Amino acid sequence: MSSETVYVLADAHLGADPERAAALHEFLATVPAPGDHVLLNGDLFEFWFEYGRVIPRAAFGTLARLAAMRQRGVRLSVTGGNHDRWGRGFWERELDAAFYRGAAELSLAGFRAYVAHGDGVAEPRTGSRLLHAITRHPLTAAAFRWIHPDVGIGLVERLSGVAGERNRLPAAVERAAAVQRAWATALLARRAELDLVVLGHTHRAALVPAGERRWYLNPGAWMDGFRYAVIGAGGPELKTYRPR
Repeated sequence: MSSETVYVLADAHLGADPERAAALHEFLATVPAPGDHVLLNGDLFEFWFEYGRVIPRAAFGTLARLAAMRQRGVRLSVTGGNHDRWGRGFWERELDAAFYRGAAELSLAGFRAYVAHGDGVAEPRTGSRLLHAITRHPLTAAAFRWIHPDVGIGLVERLSGVAGERNRLPAAVERAAAVQRAWATALLARRAELDLVVLGHTHRAALVPAGERRWYLNPGAWMDGFRYAVIGAGGPELKTYRPR
């Protein structure tokens, strides 16, 4: 049985809200202990893109806190979300973190877990599914790198704000959360070797038992009240962080 403690966070969407970032920085500095594992399951930033020699300036403060956390001996894994999957080696080289653009199968506190951000799984509209397919394509990222960062990042920030408000309509979110839950429980039923399915994206926390020591887990969105999850030897728990 593993003694590892895993902290799972998703959907912080850092970039516009200083309070949200400050709470996360405090959490990273005080909660995980040496030997623990932090899993950032997509959309840590409102937008993240790596060029050959450039990363977004707004991410610097958070990256510095993650580097300090790594120096304390906390393991770090990062999965790309629909806002920040375009990594090119920065996470591995500069932070000694594991980075996954899409889904990954990981051992989390001794549980075999299927981990993905969840975009593309539960999109309520055909247009949303098409947009996710386009942004995932390598040619899209290659073309975007030819745009000057000031222009490209500014354009994406304006567009993501408009799309984000539309996609967070309560009825659409509830439909997406229900579809996501059904997808996750079907995956657990189909693959008996999995203990956990960990998703994010819908901003709806969920902890659904699927058998003996088997669960579907969505930690909820950090941006919505500092939600996260902890996975220990006894299984996952949903938590809320209270800043000091």
